[in-house]
Amino acid sequence: MKSPRERDIDITLIDMVESLSLTTDAMKCLKILLANEEIQAQQEFANTVSIVRLGFNDHGPVHMRTVTYNSVLMLSLLKKAGIKTSIEKDGSGNFEDSLIAVMMAAMFHDLGMQMGRDNHEEHSMILALPLIDKILLDVFPDNLQKRVIIKAVALEGIAGHMGTINISSLEAGIIQVADGCDMTKGRARIPISLSLTTNMGHIHQYSANAIEKAAITAGKEKPIRVDISMTNEAGVFQIEEVLMHKIANSPAKEYIELYAKVGDDNSRRYI
Repeated sequence: MKSPRERDIDITLIDMVESLSLTTDAMKCLKILLANEEIQAQQEFANTVSIVRLGFNDHGPVHMRTVTYNSVLMLSLLKKAGIKTSIEKDGSGNFEDSLIAVMMAAMFHDLGMQMGRDNHEEHSMILALPLIDKILLDVFPDNLQKRVIIKAVALEGIAGHMGTINISSLEAGIIQVADGCDMTKGRARIPISLSLTTNMGHIHQYSANAIEKAAITAGKEKPIRVDISMTNEAGVFQIEEVLMHKIANSPAKEYIELYAKVGDDNSRRYI
């Protein structure tokens, strides 16, 4: 059963995608992603393994929906700024194809946490592949070329979301940054409350617990601005060791401004 938070994000996503779509394809895909019981079950078990077994932050349905929201928001800001996606630049498809690829990558990127943290990007790709094939066949039954292209870009987004491999598409770069922006204290609340002994996930939990808000808006100099608000300096770990690393390795880097502040201090610009 979906939590109230999941349902709220679902409603917001549907509104966002409706405003961006020229056809019904992206909306049809999104509704399948949000309603499919197998996807929900895999996301929930990924969270169980992440939090209960390994002691890491949330990697479940709320996180994957949040990354989807962040991704769609950044994609919309780039569109408003006249920035074309890689699929558009290649002449391989249109904006909605990119939107679908990004939504799929975001909703599936952490499915591999069901098998553990190590190599979870590769495991996510394996688990996502049959789901991607089925959904794309439902949405584009008569367009093999479109299915092939969207699948490839979605899988690139999943494979590259940790920022550990070279990626070439703007779509995959957006997934990297969108994932890094889900760093607020709400994501760490449950593992901290359950934790009784020290483990390797604690630095992520306690640094994330210092992050009050990560806001994505239109920038003044670049299309996307990310503002991080912290209660204390522990959150700097999340910014400098997680988010900055992902931005630095992202094809979306040139379109992003990053600011952070502690309490009521003035914001510091990172990029």
